Amino acid sequence: MRRRDFIALIGGTVAGWPLSVVAEDADKFMHIGYLGPSLKAPSTAAQYQGFLNRLKQAGFAERQNFAVDYRRVDDPRGPFAVMAEPMRPPPKLIIAHGPEAGLQAVVGASQFIPIVIIAVNYDPIERGYVKSLAQPGGNITGVFYRQLELAVKEVELLAEAFPDRNRLGVLWDAVSADEFQAAVWTARSHSLELQSLELENPPYDFPAAFRDLADRGAQMVLILSSPYFTEHRPQLASLAVEHRLPSMYIFRPYVDVGGLMSYGVDQSAMMERTAALVAKILSGAKPADLPLEQAAKFELVVNLKTANAIGVTLPTAILLRADQVIE
Repeated sequence: MRRRDFIALIGGTVAGWPLSVVAEDADKFMHIGYLGPSLKAPSTAAQYQGFLNRLKQAGFAERQNFAVDYRRVDDPRGPFAVMAEPMRPPPKLIIAHGPEAGLQAVVGASQFIPIVIIAVNYDPIERGYVKSLAQPGGNITGVFYRQLELAVKEVELLAEAFPDRNRLGVLWDAVSADEFQAAVWTARSHSLELQSLELENPPYDFPAAFRDLADRGAQMVLILSSPYFTEHRPQLASLAVEHRLPSMYIFRPYVDVGGLMSYGVDQSAMMERTAALVAKILSGAKPADLPLEQAAKFELVVNLKTANAIGVTLPTAILLRADQVIE
């Protein structure tokens, strides 16, 4: 759903929502809202801490001159229910980290409060939330992960690494539907047979999902990105090893806990860029004047321990292209 259609849909209901704009006291203590993935995953918690550290370098120290109201985008109640709960006092800005549904919930709740996005699972330009990279317009700016392009590259890397395998399992959910469509198109162009499985109604039964893929003859597996996967990275990596399936992930933390390969953005660097944008807005800048930043650096990480555990040999060309090989 494009932004203009979404805003028209909610326009009659947001006026009474608890985050409607009111005048803030002109004091020096800033409040920000943050709708993001679970911080129970160590890697995600570390990235969030890096975000706070970068803000501190810019002069904003948590509990000294600003506070964060952090809410989970993967809350079982859904992001709209989460954002319908009052934030008091009203925030100076809100961060929407993750899927489009999270941004929609923030847009509906915030009206004209500045929004900084970390657009992981969608294209904010194609969806109409911002006008362009250089001139976002309106009250939204942030960073864009380009995950749809990455899903294409991940399928290509799997096809290159395992040319003798043609049955590709894909785990995805509603959040990663756009990535899945990009993967489908690429798989077909490489004559790969898809054994896809859409997961529904979190929390997901990952062991059952892998059994299903194995029963259908999947020879390798692509795990797309979803905040509902975040806490379960070690389990997802372990299940791929258990079923002896070469696995590809969209974020490096999966490989750090035993996944075979990942190709994606440097999340820590993107969190630092997000913090820089937040600091500028807290200092008085307008989102419309701050260009949307897209990921430009991507890393391929390979885990040779996992390759040995499942009995596969990765081509030399893949190893040479890897930014890091875990041995």
